[in-house]
Amino acid sequence: MSDRAHAVITKAFPRWDRKLLFEILNNIHDVVMVIDLDTRIVYANEAYAKILGVPVAKVLGRRLDKIEPKAEAINVLRTGNPYQIGGDYLDSLGINVVGSSFLLYDDNNNIIGCVSIFKNITDVVELNRELQQTKGVADYLKQQLEQWEQLPLSFKEYVGQNTRVKKTLVLAAKVARTDSTVLILGESGVGKEVLARAVHNSSRRKDMPMIKVNCAAMPENLIESELFGYEDGAFTGAKKGGKLGKFELAHCGTIFLDEIGDMSLTMQAKLLRVLQEKEFERVGGNKTIKVDIRVIAATNRDLEKMINDGSFRLDLYYRLNIVPLTLSPLRERKDDLLALAKTFLDQFSREVGHELNLSPRVIRFFQEYNWPGNIRELQNVLEHASIVCGGGTIEIQHLPARMIPTDDNNMTLKDKPYAVREILARMEKELILSALDTYNNNRTKAMKALGFSRRVFYDKLIRYGID
Repeated sequence: MSDRAHAVITKAFPRWDRKLLFEILNNIHDVVMVIDLDTRIVYANEAYAKILGVPVAKVLGRRLDKIEPKAEAINVLRTGNPYQIGGDYLDSLGINVVGSSFLLYDDNNNIIGCVSIFKNITDVVELNRELQQTKGVADYLKQQLEQWEQLPLSFKEYVGQNTRVKKTLVLAAKVARTDSTVLILGESGVGKEVLARAVHNSSRRKDMPMIKVNCAAMPENLIESELFGYEDGAFTGAKKGGKLGKFELAHCGTIFLDEIGDMSLTMQAKLLRVLQEKEFERVGGNKTIKVDIRVIAATNRDLEKMINDGSFRLDLYYRLNIVPLTLSPLRERKDDLLALAKTFLDQFSREVGHELNLSPRVIRFFQEYNWPGNIRELQNVLEHASIVCGGGTIEIQHLPARMIPTDDNNMTLKDKPYAVREILARMEKELILSALDTYNNNRTKAMKALGFSRRVFYDKLIRYGID
């Protein structure tokens, strides 16, 4: 202990046994530090070194206002106000402490210094921070779960626990309560129509019809009459008495315009007017028909790219893109794969009359497979396997030939294990069918994806009996 410490302690405790006092201070588990009027550290007990990790000899005689200028002990010394049980952060050591500081007086009641008693609570602060973070995460997850639980029943039937899918469904449930136009984006087979039906079934129009229009499958010369209807004698072959169009059929309900990106620019202009004015004329007629409809559109095309290419109208895009809902492809939501598979297997089990399960090998293969046809492909694959499979467990050999790995261990045909031509023909046919399915029977796109010339492609259609 320094002479200065002896002087301060002697003034503060003149009648005490100094040796006993210092023994008591050194046996206290908390840090005890004494500073004089110049904020010089004149005493620190052994706990100082143990708790703060700094030797006492290194700090004795140093001014606290140079080491830790924001220390509460300095403020107590300057203001004369004691500091009772509070927290502090020591910048010099990077630790949190809690304690109290009070003034020292001599016999004449003059201030001669300040005593600080504190302990290191950095671990407690960190633990509290971690607990707060954990609580924050728990509250967030609880909020997300409550949002999920509050989804209408029609959305709960949409199988999936994937985070991105859930966010899309929560947004879809919110917009379903309005009459806003909805644009559903996603690759072929991701379930755009299922989501459209969920939106309709959760809306105020749920008791009215939802009319579907496949814009890609409808010939250009018929789409106008299909959408808007026609009058008697409007064109050769027109039905006597005329015909109601899809928009009239959807009055007070919902019209679902699937594959809107495949609609011609001419029809886009006519559609825009209906969306803006909620009115149109039948083909061959001049009477304006007003309709009350909710529009849900869907596409697997990149509409923004099409706008830049001049094949999609910007004004129509703005009219459609009020609330966009994007559905992830199956390859990006593999965490939902087995749940989706079970849903389809339960359906096909009822149809075949016995329970169906996937073998571990098939499960591994499904997890590794890229699923270009998305959920629709998964459904078709499992339907195929449920028919081919004789028992209750679906194995690799029960999958469509186009999917079966080509190595010797995985490719098995009980009857003709070495019928290479037959195997290749089956695989080729399945690939063609899959491409046609992926591109909604658009042969030009399927042909391009398969890398066939036009002549070769149509020869194979005839050879395999594909209509």
